[in-house]
Amino acid sequence: MTTTTTTTAPRANGRVLALAHHAARARLEGVLTRHGITFHQSVTLRAVVAAGESIGRDELVGDVTGSLKIDASVVSGVIEELTAAKLLETDPAEPARVRLTDTGREVYEVTSAESAEVSARLYAGITDEDLVVTGRVLTLITERANAELAAGA
Repeated sequence: MTTTTTTTAPRANGRVLALAHHAARARLEGVLTRHGITFHQSVTLRAVVAAGESIGRDELVGDVTGSLKIDASVVSGVIEELTAAKLLETDPAEPARVRLTDTGREVYEVTSAESAEVSARLYAGITDEDLVVTGRVLTLITERANAELAAGA
């Protein structure tokens, strides 16, 4: 295993961030593929879980669209895929809402646990101080990029 030390590490920039994102995402997608779901489906399931396992369809589309920066029609398609796979279902009490099924909860829990194991290995040995600084910097970059997107820049 090759480790880059702080003395030889490149300065953070878009390329470095993208390389880290894509490497980690490829590892995550390996986990998800074993369980028959895609990255977009995983993000959508996570949003439903975060909302308490039931959420308005429009709210879910907005949440995932905002997270992934993809078109609402793509997210609507993902919701339909998850519904067809019986991981989500329309809430019979409120047809404008979708909810997690027992199978959806199981898939979410298993993939989350396996993803956490991968993350633990990827983040192993990085000091808490470095993680806090990195989190602060990445949050600032995200806020600025979202502001520019909202302004149409």
